[in-house]
Amino acid sequence: MMRHRPEFYRPNVGLMLIASDRRVFVGRRAKQPDAWQMPQGGVDDGESAVEAACRELKEEVGTTKALLLRESAKWLAYDVPEDQRPAHWKGRWHGQAQKWFALAFTGTDADIDIDAHDREFEAWQWVPARDLPALIVPFKRPVYEAVLKEFADLVA
Repeated sequence: MMRHRPEFYRPNVGLMLIASDRRVFVGRRAKQPDAWQMPQGGVDDGESAVEAACRELKEEVGTTKALLLRESAKWLAYDVPEDQRPAHWKGRWHGQAQKWFALAFTGTDADIDIDAHDREFEAWQWVPARDLPALIVPFKRPVYEAVLKEFADLVA
């Protein structure tokens, strides 16, 4: 998955938020209406991956009602196609290296507020984990497949 040296990948976290019925939270990106994904975001300077995961949960999902179940064993990376790389990356990154976290959602749907912070998602839904790869942009699919494999016992 990683085609370049590690320093060319932006440190990032991904969140698999799992409902009590084992379905998984996905959001439809506000700026890319055909793109669904699990919450994710960059790791800020001086921040641990766990701290970033907690912050991203609050920023993107608008809740703190979750319990950490597991952290991925490895960082997983993907390349972003050159024409889709954000301008603010300024050529520094070729993609993202992600540490993934499985979280049990402990709230209700009313506890989710995708408008709580800068709006990353325009819609959200709970989906069976097996449906994730079909919803995700192609360049992220290998990472999602690896995450599904690693957390399979939590969503089966």
